[in-house]
Amino acid sequence: MALADELQGIAIQAQAAAAKQGDTVRSLKASLKDGKAEKSEVEAAIQQLKNLKAEADVAQKAYEESAGDSAEQSKEAFRAQVAGVLERRLFYMPSFKIYGSVAGFYDYGPPGCAVKQYITQYWRQHFILEEDMLQVECPAVTPEVVLKASGHVERFTDFMVTDKKTGDCYRADHLLKAHLEALVDDKKAPLPSGELQKAKHWLAFVDELSAEQLGETMTAYGVKSPDTKNDISAPFPFNLMFKTSIGPKGDQVGYLRPETAQGLFVNFRDLLYYNGGKLPFAAAQIGQSFRNEISPRAGLIRVREFTQAEIEHFCHPQHKDHPKFETVADEEPLLYSREQQMGEDKQAQPMKLGEAIQKKIISSETLAYFIGRTFLYMKKIGMNPKRLRFRQHLQNEMAHYATDCWDAEAECSYGWIECAGLSDRSAFDLKAHAAKSKQDMTAYEKYDQPRMKVVVTPNKQVLGKTFKRQAKAVQDTLERMQGDAGAEQEALRLQLQLDTHGSAKLEVNGEEITVTPNMVDIKTESRSGGYMQPAIALLCYHLTMTACDAHALTFLEGCEWCNAS
Repeated sequence: MALADELQGIAIQAQAAAAKQGDTVRSLKASLKDGKAEKSEVEAAIQQLKNLKAEADVAQKAYEESAGDSAEQSKEAFRAQVAGVLERRLFYMPSFKIYGSVAGFYDYGPPGCAVKQYITQYWRQHFILEEDMLQVECPAVTPEVVLKASGHVERFTDFMVTDKKTGDCYRADHLLKAHLEALVDDKKAPLPSGELQKAKHWLAFVDELSAEQLGETMTAYGVKSPDTKNDISAPFPFNLMFKTSIGPKGDQVGYLRPETAQGLFVNFRDLLYYNGGKLPFAAAQIGQSFRNEISPRAGLIRVREFTQAEIEHFCHPQHKDHPKFETVADEEPLLYSREQQMGEDKQAQPMKLGEAIQKKIISSETLAYFIGRTFLYMKKIGMNPKRLRFRQHLQNEMAHYATDCWDAEAECSYGWIECAGLSDRSAFDLKAHAAKSKQDMTAYEKYDQPRMKVVVTPNKQVLGKTFKRQAKAVQDTLERMQGDAGAEQEALRLQLQLDTHGSAKLEVNGEEITVTPNMVDIKTESRSGGYMQPAIALLCYHLTMTACDAHALTFLEGCEWCNAS
């Protein structure tokens, strides 16, 4: 066993080196996008990553061969062992088992319900009750128009292929990955050295391939349907939402919600009224979300129905301090900042949240406060703080409208998995729903002292005669040129063009039109208050028993189910 232990140590070191180099490649790609790295540097780093992955594979196989009977301690065997215990004790089990089960659906048994209920109830106590949040409960069925506004109908997709004869569906990246892994591991007909390195290269970057690249690679390697060996179609985007119809006529399209957040956004006006029209305030929801995964896997990590808890903290876009920040300022979670990911060390480091704010590593006190509260919550439910980190998104990972994003990640036998996401999303979601619904999604702010504000007043009569059906869209575009500093600057630029040239170009719904001075009045007035679009800090938690993997979660003290022998 001494040899096996030594080889296990070598395998662990090799895997850590490959993981660190993977972070290096990711950071270099971000630098390449910003023009701060050369393409040759990225290619050299990728080649080194391929070599390290190959060395890690060799080390892992050497360990497993030497371990003999104890090879069951490998990650895959460990997961199977834990899953077996949890299923036998009815923590959870596949749904509809007497009918052969359906992938991606699980039932919770008596002890599983007890643990899940504890996790959910404590989440409500820790966040909703202690933070005095406004809790709502919204339908799981969501009209299509809501999800069109949020972008889910157009962009919530994975790439899929189908068997050309049977029509069976497969997730394209999973199919290619399985095919490449089989080629790399084939001892009876090993690939030539050059081809082997090429296969490992594609294997390392399957997740980053576009639909076109996936199709070309699958064709080059002759990937077939795994069950029938038939030809497969070219990869195409597949929307992950469950589509349904609303009403007996079936003429209104709906979807099972892919997240609980949209119910909070669409109820913003009523929640603001309930809160006395005052900011900041937070709204929260706990409920089921649904994602029609093409090929569910990894136990409870990737499923088709799961419990989700989300918080939307609405605040003034220029005032993101938090009155209770000092209560978490001395908390010291593992922070894996953007700088650390792009530096040499590639290691998360413990840091007090107060220090992270002083160094501007975290963008605002509000975001840092909720990172601290999340850290305290996860420790309370039993997660090992040494295997819990908060990873900051690199610039190329963030949406264009986001200011800062962090993921709470737990280390388990699957590696580092995301348990919660925390992000400063600016006002994107409210603006999107305001534009689609034509409803006001702003909040009124009373100023301490009168301020000079830009006021834009469209001439509806002239716009109607000039633009006919397009008049309302032009009016809305002009009215949006007020409220925040950026919009006011846009209005002043428009006024300057009108004064200088007697006309100005304006983009409305992607089309350029000409505006003249008689169509709009733009002036600066003294105001005692004004309307502004609140900024949003979004916090999303997946409340599952994923963390029951012993690498991340210790048994809950006092829980008779968890401590049963």
